[in-house]
Amino acid sequence: QVQLVESGGGLVQPGGSLRLSCVTSGFTLDYYAIGWFRQAPGKEREGVSCISSSDSDGSAYYAGSVKGRFTISRDNAQNTVYLQMNSLKPEDTAFYYCATDLYRACGDSWWAARLYANWGQGTQVTVSS
Repeated sequence: QVQLVESGGGLVQPGGSLRLSCVTSGFTLDYYAIGWFRQAPGKEREGVSCISSSDSDGSAYYAGSVKGRFTISRDNAQNTVYLQMNSLKPEDTAFYYCATDLYRACGDSWWAARLYANWGQGTQVTVSS
């Protein structure tokens, strides 16, 4: 049974940092891509970042709005994918989810939430002074 559990969200001031964790189980993380998504109230779920499997090329992808501020990484031994978020802005406020479609590579449409079948329950990130 595929499971993903996010943690690490919270309240942070603008300019601050948070690191989100996505702990996976039920599959071998080494072989699969993981995506991070977020959803703000009244908005559609949007792709934030994706990291391909370690046995493909391990490439990382980012939405333009977070490029240069967020970094995705994976620790296969700990079955965990991280999203390091720096220089946070109020517009980063959202519920953050990790997801997998059990493919090895993120692909050109990694940002499309509809392509992912397995989701965690999410963690709230609030950026406010």
